[in-house]
Amino acid sequence: MIEALPDDVAHVLDFALSFTGALSGIQLGMQIRHLRVQKRCACGCGATYFSLDVDSVAPAPTLTGTQVVGDMEVLGAHQETIGQVQVFTKDGYLAWLEVCSWNDDSFTLADAHRRLCPCLRRV
Repeated sequence: MIEALPDDVAHVLDFALSFTGALSGIQLGMQIRHLRVQKRCACGCGATYFSLDVDSVAPAPTLTGTQVVGDMEVLGAHQETIGQVQVFTKDGYLAWLEVCSWNDDSFTLADAHRRLCPCLRRV
């Protein structure tokens, strides 16, 4: 079932794309509001696969095939890498967001969102 893009997914995508090259990052960022969730990984990690009406937004023209356009290590309390977030495109369109742990502990989209997104770092 295709559903609207949740805020946490949109925030993590926006943050990850802010470190992408200027032109492709802007072009991909404009796609976020047109994304829908096609499916999510059943294990609970937060991997999210997107659906996009390609007639509603242009592809990033410099991106062909399947590419990683965002790759961020997520650091723990002692600055150790505890997880990773990757953003993938297919033929210039945002395709999926991958969330993975670097150890045996569970690492979810909520964990990545909490550690990466400035919107949640208010004191």
